[in-house]
Amino acid sequence: MISSLRFSNFYSFAEETRLDFSVGKKPTPSGFDIDLPETRLNKVIAVVGANGSGKTQLIKPLAFLSWFICDSFLQGDPDQDIAYQPHRLHADKDTSLEIDFFLQGIEHRYQLVLNAGQVISEVLLNRTSTQFSYLFRRERTAAEGFTFKQKGFPFPKAQAQSLRANCSLLAAAHSYDIKEARPFIEYFRRIISNVASHGRRHFQRGALVNAAELYERAPAIKSRMVEAMREFDLGLSDVVIRQLEVAAPEGKDSTVYMPFGVHQSQDGNAFELSLFEESSGTQSAFVLLERLLTTLEQGGMAVIDEIDNDLHPHLMPRILDWFRFEHSNPHQAQLIFTCHTPEVLNRLQKHQVYLCEKQDQCSTAWRLDEVVGLRADDNLYAKYMAGALGAVPDL
Repeated sequence: MISSLRFSNFYSFAEETRLDFSVGKKPTPSGFDIDLPETRLNKVIAVVGANGSGKTQLIKPLAFLSWFICDSFLQGDPDQDIAYQPHRLHADKDTSLEIDFFLQGIEHRYQLVLNAGQVISEVLLNRTSTQFSYLFRRERTAAEGFTFKQKGFPFPKAQAQSLRANCSLLAAAHSYDIKEARPFIEYFRRIISNVASHGRRHFQRGALVNAAELYERAPAIKSRMVEAMREFDLGLSDVVIRQLEVAAPEGKDSTVYMPFGVHQSQDGNAFELSLFEESSGTQSAFVLLERLLTTLEQGGMAVIDEIDNDLHPHLMPRILDWFRFEHSNPHQAQLIFTCHTPEVLNRLQKHQVYLCEKQDQCSTAWRLDEVVGLRADDNLYAKYMAGALGAVPDL
């Protein structure tokens, strides 16, 4: 589970910003709590704010770190800078990211400092008592190499010192079969997101085929998807996925997974439609559910931008309930999402909501329990709509 994220000079956030999943001792227990021996964490956090306020940029570091830690060594171009942007008014300054998380019952901290698209330092620590102790520490030198220290992370020192500056040492260690890297790679791969370096991955019809293949390879998730599509009242009685052989230009056949919605009338007559012929809301739900249900099935975190895009507001409470209850979320998966549906404030408590605002070209974010004078029993929706909490369009 992720407990907190801190970052600075990352896209529209110039100053240090903290995204905190810890609950604290004051709030009364709720179904959205993860109870750990020393702390409580939120399962769900909503991010609300006006268009262009920085909501996407607030959750983007989670998707970025997932990619950088897991895939920057093999997927990254050796000759290209790391795909991120500092704040445009502070392009020459360092970008810092720090994430605290629990893995196998131990609290860890990963720190990353970037500048000009290159790694300045990369540190992995774990909590050994009241303090953190490093597993490895990689820092840039004036000679454009790195210094490297490690305790229990047996990556060869010579390789670490000469590792290129646009990739993660964790990603490199995993590619060299260093077994100590594997738990961290598996952990950060369970951050599933629809956010990329350019922002939200806008829906494309090819995503239907990709999601269909993932469903077909995971029968338990497919079964939950079919149940949800029925429950969402999309006019479907079933969803079937068929394997079609498609001739490639070079003469080799390839398998494509095509989803079809089954419609049944009251008199028992049924017909099928390709999901390419269904409404945009049905298509969007099919793709979104793959990300959410995969997270619920395996644990981890779903990072979803504009979760309410193409979905009716009445569907949001059902999605929140999936993460809330133990029978549907046995691995205590977490969800953070942005939305334009302020009614979500009626479903969550003040420590589960962040507001975003942009002033003088810099985004800021705050959790509602940081607002002085805001009580736990206040009507958050009414206060937000009245403009008392900020983060609304200035019209």
